[in-house]
Parts: sequence; C-alpha cells; structure tokens
Amino acid sequence: MAKAHAGRPQGIEALNAPPSQLGESPFWHPGEQQIYWCDINGRALHRHDPATGAHSLWSFDSEPGSCAPLPGGDLLIALRDGLVRFDPVTAKTRLLAKAPYDRTQQRFNDGKADASGAFWVGTIHEPRDAPRAALYRYADGELERMGGGVTVSNGLAFSPDGRTMYWSDTTAHTIYALDADLATGQVGARRVFACFADKLESRQSGQPYGGRPDGAAVDAEGCYWVAMYEGGRLLRLSPAGELLQQVALPVLRPTMPAFGGADLRSLYVTSAAAQPGDPAQPLAGCVLRLRAEVPGLPVHFAHG
Repeated sequence: MAKAHAGRPQGIEALNAPPSQLGESPFWHPGEQQIYWCDINGRALHRHDPATGAHSLWSFDSEPGSCAPLPGGDLLIALRDGLVRFDPVTAKTRLLAKAPYDRTQQRFNDGKADASGAFWVGTIHEPRDAPRAALYRYADGELERMGGGVTVSNGLAFSPDGRTMYWSDTTAHTIYALDADLATGQVGARRVFACFADKLESRQSGQPYGGRPDGAAVDAEGCYWVAMYEGGRLLRLSPAGELLQQVALPVLRPTMPAFGGADLRSLYVTSAAAQPGDPAQPLAGCVLRLRAEVPGLPVHFAHG
C-alpha cells in the first residue's frame, strides 16, 4: 500500500470574496477564467475573477445545491424547487425539470455533468433519519432516477476515462465507485471505494475524528480528492482507494474541492461557516486556494 504523506502546500489563502453560510459546488469556467460556487443556505451563486478580484453574486428564492456550466454562458442550477437554466447576464431562470421529491423533506445537493453532457445530481433527506435520498440523471430534457438508499448524496466525480463514477453518502461515511457507461447513461452496482470511522467509532478506538466525506474532484492521474467535513482536511485517494495524501486546512468544515487556473493546478476549496462552540476559524465559510502538484480535470459542460 502506498504510504500517505501530509501535504504542506505553500500559502493556503482565502479568496477576497464574501464568506458563505454553506459554500458548495465550485467549478472553474475555462472560457471566463473565473471560479463559480453556490452558497446553499445563503441562497446565492457566486462568481469570482482571481486575476482582477471582481466578484458577482446572484440571489435565489430557494437553495442552490449545485451548478454546472452550459454552452453559451448560461448555467444549470439545481435549486430546491427544481433544475433551472440560469442566465447570469439577465439573472433570469427557466425551469428545466421540477423537483421529484417532497420539498419540505428534501432538496437537491451535490451535482456534476459527465463527459457526455448529462447532469448527475443527488438529493439530501434533511431529517437524516432514513436513507431516502436518491441520485438522478438529467439528459435530453428528462430527469431519471438512477439510484437510492442514501441519506446525503454527495461526492460525485468521474475518472479521466469516464468509466468510473464516484458517489458518496456523507451520513454513512462511505464513498462508492460504480462502473459507468456514459454513452447509455447506465451505471453498475456500487461498491465501497473508501469508508471512514464515524464519531462513535473514533471515540471507541481512541482515534481523533477525521470527518465525513463531502464533495470531491478527480485529478489528471485519476486520484480522488475529497473534502472531509468536520475533519478540517482534504484527502487524495488513489484509483484503488488508497490514501496517498492529506492536507490540513484552516477550516473545520471544508465542503468541496475544484481544480482551476490556466494550468488546472490551483485547488479551490469551499467551506461552511463556523457553528456555535467551534474553535476560532477566521476563514470559515471562505473559498480557499492552494497549489496542487498534479493538475485536475477540466469541468464538463452540461447540455441543458
């Protein structure tokens, strides 16, 4: 097994942008050379230009769980109310698909487009008392349920060749891998890719709690980078699920990494605000940026 090493990236910094209540779903737009992300609880979408410091913010009537770029400059946004096409110039939305769940109990959460342009998006069952969340695929104007049996759908990412899809259940502390056929939109049975101890297991073993898997990204070597919520760290896992690297972060609740910059070696990480009783975290809720040795994969555009 490969030996994990602690990352010592030089100069982890925060973007000069308003902090989020619950930052999520960052992506780097290659045409605009800007980073986008959602603030779920703040019901907002952010855009930031690292070169100039220019920042834009759009507000919504319901929570944006995730977003992806569309050809032509629009975005696909997964709001609690449904999937919408959003024009950042006019700030107008057009409904693409209604939410397929009880909106008093669930909302859309983590989502990403695959190389074919299909948008995969999961839900969160907010009571967190049963595995009632699901995974959906939006393509050709249709929203199809692809799987269930989770409580907080998260961690969506694809291998460089598109033949493996990663999907996690944050509540179960488990990341799954599934064989994928993007041409047909079909995925195989899920298998455990990585599993982490919960708080009770950590206490019983005497080990510090390392957090639970949240959002993720894949680099050019096919390694899976995952933000460990309440663990204050990023992990880099090999395609076989081995821990290769961990990077300590100055926030307790990192939520999702995304590769950006002209060379795709700037690693942006969204985070959640501090909670009552947390240790001091001046950067909680900010988007962090650090340098990665291996570049990431460019974002896939959805076809809306």
